[in-house]
Amino acid sequence: MGIKTYRPYTPSRRQMTGSDFSEITKSTPEKSLLEKKSRQAGRNNQGKITVRHRGGGAKKQYRIIDFKRKKDGINATVIGIEYDPNRSANIALICYEDGEKAYILAPQGLTDGMKVANGPEAEVRVGNCLPLSEIPVGTQIHNIELFPGRGGQLVRSAGNSAQLMAKEGKFATVRLPSGEMRLVPINCRASVGVVGNGDHNLINIGKAGRKRHMGIRPTVRGSVMNPNDHPHGGGEGKTGIGRPGPSTPWGKPALGLKTRKKNKASNKYIVRRRDGRAVK
Repeated sequence: MGIKTYRPYTPSRRQMTGSDFSEITKSTPEKSLLEKKSRQAGRNNQGKITVRHRGGGAKKQYRIIDFKRKKDGINATVIGIEYDPNRSANIALICYEDGEKAYILAPQGLTDGMKVANGPEAEVRVGNCLPLSEIPVGTQIHNIELFPGRGGQLVRSAGNSAQLMAKEGKFATVRLPSGEMRLVPINCRASVGVVGNGDHNLINIGKAGRKRHMGIRPTVRGSVMNPNDHPHGGGEGKTGIGRPGPSTPWGKPALGLKTRKKNKASNKYIVRRRDGRAVK
């Protein structure tokens, strides 16, 4: 999908870019696969803000995506490629031979009329979903399960893909987009191909209002606050943060502090971390 520019009738418009939606072939979503999406504005079930700088934004409906791909042995035809406001990737509406419709993540190269299939007997082809045991080593994959039957949890955003590096015993070694090498149970499923809409990261937002449309509110720097609002605040003029290192509004170190538990259960499945170091 390409990137389009705009006629610069305002200064912000000059820098703004957007998707040209050249891959999109269907403009209206499938009503049977829509759900209401209530806005939380960063608040939990107690009404307390747990994620700051959220609120407002355009109304959205949630598209029910089939991350599990459990309908084996029945071919499906791609009806159309659609835009999804809830994710960076595009989605594909497919219709199985028995009439059931579903949404899946649209990989690069998937177009209207193509056939997709799920299960161990499916071909190793773009858009098909197979167990890792049936996928050849070196294949680009996405929508990877971590536990059999739970549904894809890894590599789901636009332009991303992982590579199947090796298969040994009960586990397959997968290289994730971050560079991390990880063991995944070999009976977990993954979809073949690279997630589409790869130019998504080239889009320039261009103006503050566009972020508000996305439901993201302004972020104020701590150094321009008062001391009672932020540890970086206070002082006459631009005085810096006044402490050895940056901190959060609650006084915790903000940069460099490792927060991952040393005894985290999944450590044994990580062969090499994303910074290139082996896990101890």
